[in-house]
Amino acid sequence: MKYHVVVEELCECAKRKNMPQIKSFDDKDSAHRIARAWANELNETFCGEHEFAVTEVDDNYVISVG
Repeated sequence: MKYHVVVEELCECAKRKNMPQIKSFDDKDSAHRIARAWANELNETFCGEHEFAVTEVDDNYVISVG
């Protein structure tokens, strides 16, 4: 089974950095760890106009852009 980290909506900053919208992992713990780390990095390095948060949906993790 694959577990996915999905960016709900790519903002302009994400598009400029060619950020992928979906990343897949073989285990759920890795997907969760990467989703949290990715959201934290996005919050710290992007323009600051958006806030990124992680939500678990079924066995996947969605990074929402607020």
